[in-house]
Amino acid sequence: MALTLQRNIILALLIAIAAAAWSLLAWQQIGPDAAMPMGISLTMGMKAPLFLAVWMIMMIAMMFPTAAPMILTFHQVQAGKQGRGETFVATWVFVAGYMLVWGAMGILAFAGAAGAEMLAGHVGLSAATAARIGGVLLMIGGAYQLSPLKDLCLGKCRTPIGFILTSWRDGQWGAVRMGLEHGLFCLGCCWLLFLALFPLGIMNIAAMAVVTLLIFAEKTLRSGERIAKVSGVALLLYGATVLVAPQALPTFRPMDAMMMN
Repeated sequence: MALTLQRNIILALLIAIAAAAWSLLAWQQIGPDAAMPMGISLTMGMKAPLFLAVWMIMMIAMMFPTAAPMILTFHQVQAGKQGRGETFVATWVFVAGYMLVWGAMGILAFAGAAGAEMLAGHVGLSAATAARIGGVLLMIGGAYQLSPLKDLCLGKCRTPIGFILTSWRDGQWGAVRMGLEHGLFCLGCCWLLFLALFPLGIMNIAAMAVVTLLIFAEKTLRSGERIAKVSGVALLLYGATVLVAPQALPTFRPMDAMMMN
């Protein structure tokens, strides 16, 4: 099979899987089980297994489009090796390693959300205080967008060929290791943008779409690094606004405190 056709098939699969994930998330938000007001509970009232399942669907929806250039580059190199009679490793092995990183992040996210809910219930946070904590989180996310560590991780994610040249490993386990390593760079690039979803509403489809477009623009556009800086300033200003006016946060409910499990 020609390499161009292989690349088109993989790209079509990535887009189809991501589209299916977005459809599931939209159905979860507007479907018959969407009785819980958006963002009141950090864990969405879910136990760990269901939270992690929803989290992984979110990661597939948001990260498959942004990781597509790296995935296609990995396959291109593997196809070249196969053409030379060398050992071929399927692309899904690399993708599996990549998604392991996001699965681990989901476990940490659930632990943090559940802990925050317990603490909020124990100290009796008001809705305004909870919203202001969300504002602080947004400001931390904005500051990270301007940090040297963000620049380092974004630089690795913006250049698939550079990653291939510096991080290539042969064999099945090598592909898993490469997926893990690339996933860690993506995590370092985006993790605070995902944490910002908690104050904005973890199932807020509009916020998820904005974050996905932002990550895609940072990674693929010529002006991606400048876009990251501008978004950092915007998050800082928005977080400061929430500190002054908590009602600026879409999850703010003046009559409710943060839900306890």
